[in-house]
Amino acid sequence: MKKNLITAILYTIVTTVLLGIAYPLFITGIAQLISKDTANGQLLTRNGVVIGSRILAQPFTGAEYFHPRLSAAGANGYAADNSSGSNYGPTNQKLVDRVAAGVKSLQAENPGKPIPIDMVTASGSGLDPHITPANAEFQIARVAKARGVSEAVLGRLVSTHTEGRQYRLFGEPRVNVLELNLALDEKYPLKK
Repeated sequence: MKKNLITAILYTIVTTVLLGIAYPLFITGIAQLISKDTANGQLLTRNGVVIGSRILAQPFTGAEYFHPRLSAAGANGYAADNSSGSNYGPTNQKLVDRVAAGVKSLQAENPGKPIPIDMVTASGSGLDPHITPANAEFQIARVAKARGVSEAVLGRLVSTHTEGRQYRLFGEPRVNVLELNLALDEKYPLKK
């Protein structure tokens, strides 16, 4: 019995050191060598200050900005430490009510224009940094009015920031909201 207990304790110590310390440090080192930017969260900086991550959504609420997808992550959404979807099924009344309220609000913003589904539904993680090109195009009129820029100019900016399928095979075309809003601030700054 004593021999088995000692073996179990030693085995626990060895596996903890190997799998809990050595292996993570090794993988982290490899990641830093191969792709440092990706391994560190693809952080975007301006004037030496980190302003966001290319791979995590952030809330933008003003009329002068393109808005990301809805988020169910955390109490106020967009909480990277609480990433999750709402897990509401298509017959859940809370989801039905939320989508109906979103559709009503968006129809008032752009009467008669079809509403892209990603404008009224949250992503699975709640932190998806991308929206569909249709979502961005829907928002052009609001942003153009708030910025005093023509819709055609903003349409070209959205087109420039539309990413294609990965390797021309996987996923769908998408627009990174943070990068689009940063380009918007750079090219067409807010008038104070």
